[in-house]
Amino acid sequence: MIAFHVPGAPQGKGRPKIVKIGGFSRMATPSKTVAYEGLIAHAAMAAMAGAPLFEGPVGCELTIHCAVPQSWSGKKQRSALASEILPTSKPDIDNVVKAIFDGCNGVLWRDDVLVVELAVRKRYAATPGVYVKAWALVERVVQADLMGAAA
Repeated sequence: MIAFHVPGAPQGKGRPKIVKIGGFSRMATPSKTVAYEGLIAHAAMAAMAGAPLFEGPVGCELTIHCAVPQSWSGKKQRSALASEILPTSKPDIDNVVKAIFDGCNGVLWRDDVLVVELAVRKRYAATPGVYVKAWALVERVVQADLMGAAA
């Protein structure tokens, strides 16, 4: 299993923008997204410590920690930190997953298509960031059971 932490406020994957270069239009990823995916890749690379990429099915768990708004009262902040209040604001959970997975491509796994099991939670925390755990799943072939049932 590989585990690592991406520090800082979680960010969702930004929508590509159309830019004109030399009279031609092309799609470009926002620079904020590129920088965040670079931070993710750096954290994943440090956790891998030279280990080979995952090549088969992968299970993954993400815990997204959002900052508690400073404008909230002390009582409301304590409730948020105790998970009595859950973060229902930006960034969208699915966009954070996209950013994390794209940042891990070529570092943790060859492509995020390998992730076949995923658990994600979004909570308030004193220190914002994303905790990532990934592990190889063993493919279980039950041919013997299937052949026995067919006979």
